[in-house]
Amino acid sequence: MVKLTIVGRVSDGLPFAQGPRYTIEDYNKFLFYKQQAELILKEISKGALAHSKMTIHIDHHCFNHLVDNGIIFITLCDSSYPRKLAFHYLQDLQKEFEKFDNRLVEKITRPYSFVKFDSIIGNIRRQYINTRTQANLSKLNANRKQDVDIVTKHISEILERRQNAGNCPEVDAYHNNCCGYCCSFMG
Repeated sequence: MVKLTIVGRVSDGLPFAQGPRYTIEDYNKFLFYKQQAELILKEISKGALAHSKMTIHIDHHCFNHLVDNGIIFITLCDSSYPRKLAFHYLQDLQKEFEKFDNRLVEKITRPYSFVKFDSIIGNIRRQYINTRTQANLSKLNANRKQDVDIVTKHISEILERRQNAGNCPEVDAYHNNCCGYCCSFMG
């Protein structure tokens, strides 16, 4: 299931849209994953993650992201959610986003202030809740070669690279905030 979606600008790492909170989970876990999504957005804006399509594993979840025309679409899914379907979801968001005037997007200066797109995220997300609908099964079975260009990493690799570069406040926060449920992979 898609749990979190953030849309942001690559040039400065500004997150400007977020879909509604999808599940009734522990609020602290939700904030933790939101912070990790924002960290990924910042890493992409700095050029540290240069791939336009990527899956990043964290706990029992995956961040999938798609970069197109200077905009990044990030979603957090359960690790059991089909990756191909997650990228179809991101592509549908990207197609809807293209309908907006670029000048409007360039004027956004505050985080999460593009609320017009929040409801669009929610509407598109509803189409992807059930992986067994005929439309979603068709997407899963079409173009089987599509997954080849998606790079896969683990969040620990990204955090280690950040720590080695000396930019590690998020790494320290990661160690402090998540030790109870996900630090088994951090050395």
